[in-house]
Amino acid sequence: MKRVLPLVLALAAIAPAHADQAGPWQIKVGLHVVDPKSDNGTLADGALKTKVDSAWGPTFALEYAVSRNLGVEVLAALPFKHDVELNGAKAATVKHLPPTVSLNWHFAPDAKVNPFLGLGVNYTRFFSIDEKGPIEGAQLNLDASWGLAAHAGLEFSFDPRWSLIADVRWIDIETDAKVNGAKVGTVKIDPLVYGVAFGYRF
Repeated sequence: MKRVLPLVLALAAIAPAHADQAGPWQIKVGLHVVDPKSDNGTLADGALKTKVDSAWGPTFALEYAVSRNLGVEVLAALPFKHDVELNGAKAATVKHLPPTVSLNWHFAPDAKVNPFLGLGVNYTRFFSIDEKGPIEGAQLNLDASWGLAAHAGLEFSFDPRWSLIADVRWIDIETDAKVNGAKVGTVKIDPLVYGVAFGYRF
């Protein structure tokens, strides 16, 4: 939260005096949780049950209004860090970045409460893997993932520029896991990503 608040204050400082002249761009700064599904699959021919824990962190999005209802949004974030368990034992920590491009349809762009739905494409890259416990001393690699992303939320407008956005995404994330170069299976993460953000139009 300490990293997000200065960005929100900076936006407030540069806001023009005429708040009714908002343009087609909107920047969103918030906090989100990446919550993987409960069953993340097994590795080593079913011998190792995999669990990926939840993580939270700051997010940043930029959306351009192609029309009154349709927007193109790019989502970015600081790296999320997850614990990975194998058969209940902590086996690794891993960071990932999940940039996502979506088309969002805004149902009531002039209303105080504006619901929206979106569909897009996600790319997830894994890095900074730290092996522990049962695989300490081995080298774990997780391949990058491409997948679809669904988006839904509500935007609560304070004025033509400022708003509060509550949203949720479902992202198709699957990664092939390799230990010492040998593929041992696929980790199915498929998380819900939910949280809140402050929006500013310009």
